[in-house]
Amino acid sequence: MKTRLFVLLMMIFIGSVLLSCGKDQQETTSMNEVATRPEVNLDEVRIKVFPVAMQCWTYRKFTFFETLKKVEDLGIKYLQAYPGQPLSADQPDLKFDHNMTDDQIKMVKEQLDKHGLRVVAYGVVGFENTKEDMEKVFEFAKKMDIKTIVAEPKFDDYTLIEEMVKKYDRQVAIHNHPTPSKYAQPQTVFDHIKGLDKRIGVCADIGHWTRTGVNPVEALHLLWGRILDVHLKDLNEFGVKEAHDVAYGSGKSNIKHVLAELTEQNYRGYLAIEYENEEQVMTPEADIKKGLAYLKSITYYEGYTELSQSKHGWNHYGPGYFELDEETGVLTSHGGMGLLWYSAKKYKDFILELDYKCSRKTTNSGVFYRIPDMVTSNDYIYKSFEIQIDDNSQGIHSTGAAYDAEAPVKFAGKPTGEWNHFKITCQGKNVKVELNDQAVLDWNMEPRGKIKEFSLQGYFGLQNHDSHSPVYFRNVHIKEL
Repeated sequence: MKTRLFVLLMMIFIGSVLLSCGKDQQETTSMNEVATRPEVNLDEVRIKVFPVAMQCWTYRKFTFFETLKKVEDLGIKYLQAYPGQPLSADQPDLKFDHNMTDDQIKMVKEQLDKHGLRVVAYGVVGFENTKEDMEKVFEFAKKMDIKTIVAEPKFDDYTLIEEMVKKYDRQVAIHNHPTPSKYAQPQTVFDHIKGLDKRIGVCADIGHWTRTGVNPVEALHLLWGRILDVHLKDLNEFGVKEAHDVAYGSGKSNIKHVLAELTEQNYRGYLAIEYENEEQVMTPEADIKKGLAYLKSITYYEGYTELSQSKHGWNHYGPGYFELDEETGVLTSHGGMGLLWYSAKKYKDFILELDYKCSRKTTNSGVFYRIPDMVTSNDYIYKSFEIQIDDNSQGIHSTGAAYDAEAPVKFAGKPTGEWNHFKITCQGKNVKVELNDQAVLDWNMEPRGKIKEFSLQGYFGLQNHDSHSPVYFRNVHIKEL
């Protein structure tokens, strides 16, 4: 009896050790995920549109209400407020912070509505490691409908912060001031937030990393998936504490690669303009406008609508389904044959761009366009053309073909397992297809093959063909012509 009890206890012990090792291995894998991620040529990344906010510290010599007018005049819709800015010239002792009364908050909201602005982040704010002190900040964020609290905690135990973000469903982004501040090095921030709720992350201050001598792109890469907010700055010198802000694109912070890295990370937050040049503190608008123009010039998807960040507006017909990973923005097919189609709008003339990746050489999928009617049967395959994805076939059934109708002039696909880029342009009866920036199809459509008739306006959809070889899509963008 004792022997059997001993054996049973040993089995339980060994099982618990294996479970613990598995958990440790899982955590180690997560921590080392960045190190094993394939390298990306950032010069080739198609930069997506990021919403822009104004960090009110830019207008620290003005009141909060004066700042609203200046931000509105710049065409910016979002604000990041900081604690301590005077509210108005006639009441200089009244500050914007989490100690405002409900009546003062109401007055602030009325002014925000008047100028068509919204506060999306608050900080850098300090709070003590007590429930009473933290709740005051989180309650304020809730009343103001502020999603992100930016902070630099003096303490190391984030247990209470994690409790607050869960209770209030707010984000806490750890900000970095330059050396010798606590979080000057990105590794320090990483060590504090790893393993915690994903709503505890990083406010990446690009300028302060530049001052400290930290490569901003490398810092962002280290903190992959935990960037919640960005204070975007470009400085005239690297590794110099006294360096000052210049217009984006004219300094040493490598803004283009910063945005490319954020695009690769599927960053969904704001780019907060924070201009701290003391020589232009009263009139920063010239450099801000120049910087905004630069951001627009390097943004590939300017003028496009991104459709793959949620499944809102999408419907699925037929067997199988697509699963969306909202963190990465990747759609993964399961089973088939079915169609994930965008039902929110019909498109006539357009440019549709997207990335796709095949899991196997035999992966079969495609992009249907101008589907004339709501998809309630398989009739769509006879009334709309499909730009084929099939590296294992030839001619009118191969990748880049108008399926069963017109063959591509060349194969331009990348090896299995790599991301490919489709650009499909439809104008009238003409369709042009570029695969990885190479023209593979330029065809004036006509009834052919299985297509007996087609429409010049309709929906588009992504095919999940079978359960043997999944296909992946991301960065689905469309622009009407």
